[in-house]
Amino acid sequence: MKRRRALVTGASSGLGAHFAGLLAREGIGTLWLAARSEARLEATLRRCREAGAGDVRPLALDVTDAAGLAASFARIGEAGGLDLLVNNAGIAETAPALEVDPAGFDRVLDTNLRGAWLCATEAARLMRGSGGDIVNIASILGLRVAGGVAPYAISKAGLVQMTRALAVEWARHGIRVNALAPGYVETELNRDFFATEAGAALVRRIPMRRLGRPEDLDAPFLLLASGASTWLTAAVLTVDGGHHASPL
Repeated sequence: MKRRRALVTGASSGLGAHFAGLLAREGIGTLWLAARSEARLEATLRRCREAGAGDVRPLALDVTDAAGLAASFARIGEAGGLDLLVNNAGIAETAPALEVDPAGFDRVLDTNLRGAWLCATEAARLMRGSGGDIVNIASILGLRVAGGVAPYAISKAGLVQMTRALAVEWARHGIRVNALAPGYVETELNRDFFATEAGAALVRRIPMRRLGRPEDLDAPFLLLASGASTWLTAAVLTVDGGHHASPL
């Protein structure tokens, strides 16, 4: 890890902030933290520095802005390059499919799929000469479906297939492309829902009968992000308490 240079998108909150902190604790050499606004990264930057990361750099990056994104990756290249991309930026909108307007559909797909594509291709241009790892943060909803989040599920299913397609194409360059597909992980945003009867019913459908915790993702994430998985590519690693395999 000490020689690795990493970029985490969507690093201002949620799993992006968690993975950034994990990389910091593991002694990552250079850590770029990206969000649409550098101001939103302050808390994550502080925690990463407190965790021991010596070289943490904020980056204002909107994954839907192709021109701005290219300029950001050019800045990373000028600073030495990249060994690890954590493709985490994502959004969700909740509504029945018949109530989703085209603009809402486009917002989700532009961020979760097109944005991930743009980041991956820019990262691959930097990695082409030396190799590296791209870790796409997918979801159990890329493998199964739930009501009211159709655009999100569609975007994550596309991300799963994108992982495989790019892994096959870039293997010759030493670039490994894998995906982490978490199940339902308890956060401040969903804690109240899971305290309801509907939330408890969902938890009962998880074979392990509990929600995930962010730290449950740490070891699987490090397998994909550390450079240790030298012969692992095109993998979609589900970490969900067995939820994706539960009976319909």
